[in-house]
Amino acid sequence: MKAFIDEHREVYGVEPICRVLPIAPSTYYEHAARKANPDRRPARERRDAELCQEIRRVFAANFGVYGVRKVWRQMQREGIDVARCTVARLMRQMGLQGVVRGKSIKTTVSDAAAPCPRDRVNRQFTAPRPNALWVSDFTYVATWSGFVYVAFVIDVFARRIVGWRVSRSARAEFVLDALEQALHDRQPWRANLIHHSDRGGQYVSLKYTGRLAEAGIEPSVGSVGDSYDNALAETVIGLFKAEVIHRRGPWRSFEAVEFATLEWVDWYNNRRLLEPIGHVPPAEAEAAYYAQLEVMPMAA
Repeated sequence: MKAFIDEHREVYGVEPICRVLPIAPSTYYEHAARKANPDRRPARERRDAELCQEIRRVFAANFGVYGVRKVWRQMQREGIDVARCTVARLMRQMGLQGVVRGKSIKTTVSDAAAPCPRDRVNRQFTAPRPNALWVSDFTYVATWSGFVYVAFVIDVFARRIVGWRVSRSARAEFVLDALEQALHDRQPWRANLIHHSDRGGQYVSLKYTGRLAEAGIEPSVGSVGDSYDNALAETVIGLFKAEVIHRRGPWRSFEAVEFATLEWVDWYNNRRLLEPIGHVPPAEAEAAYYAQLEVMPMAA
């Protein structure tokens, strides 16, 4: 109603409009005065305006994918004292919503003739330290020039992405490239590391299993007929598809997907809050683990 009066006051006048609409002239004049001088607004309204700016900033800085819970958590980490219900109310007013993941798409093509290592994980996707358990999987993305494929290697301890690769083909070499990146970055020599994957032909190929053996990594492959055999890797890929691929498509080229993946992996590892590890980013969780190791000998 106030917007209607603003629009038509020059033609009809404020009082005549107010006589028709269920609003007192004094109410409208107070609205106009506050609009001209924001300092006249009530304290709660001024506080809401300040919080809205912070909420928009946090939302935009995190790919526009955070819902109420994660926006509120990030604001708490930054020392902004605000109730979760307030964040929910203001995000609703501003029309801001987090992404919702859809159903995962299965990309596994099993090779029945290939020998498979046994399942050493049995759905227990937890690890006591970094470089104890890695999981790997890949997905595909439709572009205007054809499908491209994105592979990830994830350290289970803090769910950190330690290797990734984008390829124009789904041959074994491309998932091997992601593994090589992880090996170069982490150098998990003599770490008693298990590598887990599904039964996809790329992961049970001689090239891939041979590289695991050469690096001293124990292979593990999910069991037949188990839809949760590689659930953690599929969860991370589900986040990738929901937060990048489905939100920012359609995709023109291989290069566009590769650059977007690079951006997302950096954000995911260093800034994205993950609930299963205490609402902190993966890099922070790992840093806390190593800091604790340094403190223990001093305490002893």
